[in-house]
Amino acid sequence: MTTATAELLTVPEVMERLKLGRSTVYDLIRSRRLISITVGRSRRVPLDAVRDFIDHQIEEAA
Repeated sequence: MTTATAELLTVPEVMERLKLGRSTVYDLIRSRRLISITVGRSRRVPLDAVRDFIDHQIEEAA
């Protein structure tokens, strides 16, 4: 597995990391609160985007 491949997460992997349901993850993607890209017909979320989302949520909660 290359570094670039390891940094792109599938929606189920994002669901597992954030402990959220599928619909919620897609809602976050649709609302652009979670950045994603399309590779072919597959949706991928950069690992950095997940980290940024978590950081932003922590900042909002503070």
